Amino acid sequence: MGAVTRADNVDVPGLLVDAEIDDVPPAPPTALPGGPRSRRALAYLGLCLVLIGLNLRTVFSSFAAVLPEITSDAGLPGWAVVVLTTVPVTLLGVFAPLAPVLARRFGAERVLLGAMAVLTAGLLLRPADLGGLVPGAGHLPTLLLGTASCGAAIALCNVLLPGLVKRDFPHRLGLMGGLYTTAICASAALGAGFTYPVFTATGEWTAGLWFWALPAAVVLLLFLPVALRQHPVRHQAAGDGVNVWRSAVAWQVTIFMVLQAMMSFSVFAWLAPILRERGVDGGTAGLMVSASILMQMLGSLFAPALAARFKDQRAINVVVALMTGGGFALSIFGPLDLIWVWAGLLGLGQGSLTAVALTMIMLRTRDGHTAAHLSGMMQGVGYGVGSTGTLMVGQLHQATGSFTAAGLLFLLVGLLAAVFGYRAGRSRYIGA
Repeated sequence: MGAVTRADNVDVPGLLVDAEIDDVPPAPPTALPGGPRSRRALAYLGLCLVLIGLNLRTVFSSFAAVLPEITSDAGLPGWAVVVLTTVPVTLLGVFAPLAPVLARRFGAERVLLGAMAVLTAGLLLRPADLGGLVPGAGHLPTLLLGTASCGAAIALCNVLLPGLVKRDFPHRLGLMGGLYTTAICASAALGAGFTYPVFTATGEWTAGLWFWALPAAVVLLLFLPVALRQHPVRHQAAGDGVNVWRSAVAWQVTIFMVLQAMMSFSVFAWLAPILRERGVDGGTAGLMVSASILMQMLGSLFAPALAARFKDQRAINVVVALMTGGGFALSIFGPLDLIWVWAGLLGLGQGSLTAVALTMIMLRTRDGHTAAHLSGMMQGVGYGVGSTGTLMVGQLHQATGSFTAAGLLFLLVGLLAAVFGYRAGRSRYIGA
């Protein structure tokens, strides 16, 4: 996700950086029945892409919603809980660089189809019990393998989906960018809000997790005829352009992204368990997380356009970073009577922080090629290193028996994000 156009026209929430921009020859638009201008076919393709986005965060928030039940019933050791909340985020960074490589070989549409198949399989596998086949195995092996599969699949979708939206809807970027970004946020909110009610209705946490394989399977079937129509053309990657890995500005923006990701995915993984440990019941905790994520959508809607109006972005980067770190900390040890306020503050800050961090991709680059390279750097390093946030929260909770230390951690992370956001917000270009 990120901004759609050049630095002087950031008008869409979410970042539509084309991962195939370096391809030679350029990747063609998706082949559709009735030709590329067929409104019905384009509407169908747009629906598929938005629905794919609607499945890209449920794996994180659904697991967190019933984490106490999973831990108790499956007898998960502390290390397994930490791994299960950390690995999928780590894999977002590990597999992100592979997406353009696979797209050049097989075509972006077919890679997306394969990723959705792996995601559906991972969601089906995740709650399975191997006890009947392998005595003593229980749920842990399938939880680990299914979660890892989901993380790898989501990484590919994260990278390729924005490029398809940009390539196939060049005259509808505002509409499609908004729908795509909203779908991503709604995915996390749905997973947080509906998993616990499914568990309550069925009495089984496995049903709460299995439920999310259904929408993934539906999208897989809907997208199947689109992907099978494509005839992949071998592409090569152009080797020119700015080396972002040697740019101080690129590293400042990337570290800002790392610190943002540390907080963002810790919200998905740990906010519901934090609220439940504070005495909030499971259903209400899920609603609070959903409400916080809806506030993220509000922040992500306005923050990119606001950031682009400033001469530089130092002030807004500092403010939203401190809002996020403070909101997270207050959700842990602030007065419980105001917990809805803290969750809302966290959501508004987090959505704005994510949006402005991603908007830096366009505001700090002069062309699409450099933007694509910076986006790849930010996703690989940002998600890979950013996953240490969920790891540290789990480790601190395991060591201390409470989330208080995690609250102090995120005050520090928020402060560091403000420092690097200030440096990344200066009006400069990579390669200048």
